[in-house]
Amino acid sequence: MTELINAAARAKGAARALAIATTEAKNEALLLIADALTENAEEILAANALDVERERAKGTGAALLDRLTLTEARLADMADGVRKVATLPDPIGEEIESWTVENGLNIRKVRVPIGVIGMIYEARPNVTVDSAALTLKSGNTVLLRGSGSALCSNKALVKVIKAALSKSKLPPECVELVCDPSRESANEMMRLTEYLDLLIPRGGAGLIKSVVENAKVPVMETGVGNCHIYVDATAEKEMTEALVINAKTQRPAVCNAAESLLISRDYPYADSLIAALKEKGVTLHGDSEICRRYGALPATESDYAEEYLSLDMCVRMVEDVREAIEHIARYGTGHTELIITENAENAARFQAEVDAACVNHNASTRFTDGGQFGFGAEIGIATQKMHARGPLGLRELTIYKYLVNGKGQVRR
Repeated sequence: MTELINAAARAKGAARALAIATTEAKNEALLLIADALTENAEEILAANALDVERERAKGTGAALLDRLTLTEARLADMADGVRKVATLPDPIGEEIESWTVENGLNIRKVRVPIGVIGMIYEARPNVTVDSAALTLKSGNTVLLRGSGSALCSNKALVKVIKAALSKSKLPPECVELVCDPSRESANEMMRLTEYLDLLIPRGGAGLIKSVVENAKVPVMETGVGNCHIYVDATAEKEMTEALVINAKTQRPAVCNAAESLLISRDYPYADSLIAALKEKGVTLHGDSEICRRYGALPATESDYAEEYLSLDMCVRMVEDVREAIEHIARYGTGHTELIITENAENAARFQAEVDAACVNHNASTRFTDGGQFGFGAEIGIATQKMHARGPLGLRELTIYKYLVNGKGQVRR
């Protein structure tokens, strides 16, 4: 574990310098990183191709291969995301509130960096760049530990990032990579309380569960997305089909894709909606009524709780909004839930009673994304209920401290 400890120590050593870096210095570094990603695209894509070919030969599924694969367009989008972060307001030093107490003490509550953030994540090399950009702008250093499936890609990306940082006013040690993808390195990283201030896991349910249950370092939990759509009786036909198709098929291998569809028995256009899903190649797993009417595969109890990350969808008929809310309360993961309705009362009830980070009315679940929320890139979607929830942008990567200013007051 020497390599891990050394990387963590370097990140901690750089944390104090980054915490007091100017906005101008951070933005300059981000723009250098963005340009370097573009200029070194050939090297990065070649490294990524090695990862993809190795995983394809191992029989890795299509969903994970899609998450792993970089293209020129995806790499350009990553670079643009870094540039977008550079344009965002710097949260560090922002005054959240201030007041003066009776004895004359002036108290200010201001945003400060968390410190050193550890990332344990699977497959997706874009997380490497997003994490580096967001932690840097929010004044945090980062220790990255990706999976073995993306090791070549992550090495190439971090090499490019550190080379860009060496041309900036910030220390290259702001971004460190753990090159040992073994389970032992992940387990050890979870115990690095001396070096890490926060741990963020991104990946499948198994990884997240392992980190939450075993880490000694504080964890910000990013959850899986069994996202539901409830189609109310009053839902408009064309809008409903557009929303359901977009939420399910636009990019099925991501956490904000819809996995479960609940349809009111009084919705008059169910036949057309199901036909539209089938036309897009969606495999339906349904309750007895859906199976009888549309020839779906029988849904098991595990199907109702499944994050498929593929063109599969669990479908159930429900009586009304009340039954939809009860179903979501049982099987939802607290990520994103959607009601499609023209009934304002049902929409208000759904948004008030459903317990999730994002509860949508007539808007695709695919909008639960840092970029779509105006945060620039994101470091994950938090499904927890402490400190931050939903897309984790710059402000969610800060904490606060109190600045107390007096004129010699003593407590009596």
